[in-house]
Amino acid sequence: MITTEANVGKMEAQLSHWGAKLDELVAKAEEAGGEAKVDYRKRIDDLKAKHQAAHLKLEEFKATGNGKWEHFKTGVESAWNELENAFKDLKH
Repeated sequence: MITTEANVGKMEAQLSHWGAKLDELVAKAEEAGGEAKVDYRKRIDDLKAKHQAAHLKLEEFKATGNGKWEHFKTGVESAWNELENAFKDLKH
């Protein structure tokens, strides 16, 4: 059985990974030219907002303790899925 702590650890690691990817995308956006740069920056800004939302939901859960997972599950999973889908959309 996977513990809540293990899940939180995995989520923190994935958020850190996505944060590094965001930094790479920002650098690539700076290299893009013209209209492509503007579009790329908008998409990156959206990713940053979703990354922050997922991070905040996870921190909110951690502050309340493990017994509250069911209370926060929907919000954490929703923020997580939005961020994951935004990264997938950016690659296409």
